[in-house]
Amino acid sequence: MKREYPEAPIVGVGAVIVHQGRVLLIERGQEPLKGEWSLPGGALELGESLEEGVVREVEEETGLEVTPLTIVDVFDRISLDEEGRVRYHYLLVDFLCHLSEEQSADGVVCASDAVRARWAGPDDLDGVQDFTVNVIRKALTMDQKTECRE
Repeated sequence: MKREYPEAPIVGVGAVIVHQGRVLLIERGQEPLKGEWSLPGGALELGESLEEGVVREVEEETGLEVTPLTIVDVFDRISLDEEGRVRYHYLLVDFLCHLSEEQSADGVVCASDAVRARWAGPDDLDGVQDFTVNVIRKALTMDQKTECRE
């Protein structure tokens, strides 16, 4: 399925990886959002569950192993070209994730679509799109509530 000027929306998954109150951001190496800081993630593959897709995408882009905990948000991301045609249309499902128990936060190795990566606190989100900041803040709140119950 072609991603640019698709015939139907593409399901995408994203990971809000929370570790010690910070989230992992990657600088995208390809469109859409090339050169921007965003969450690790990408398109779901045929026959893959949402959880399997987010685990695979994170590993491909960062080398990290994560455990998806819960869905943070589901929303459309539609980009139009200058003529008003739909250039990209993703239905995004973002997950709150934690690093797998044996995984170190220092183990980030950029690959696939990721050019650079950084761990960012809630006050260090300059240059991140508003819709991504909203998802991050929601995930951090959800994570704090989860930790309080444990």
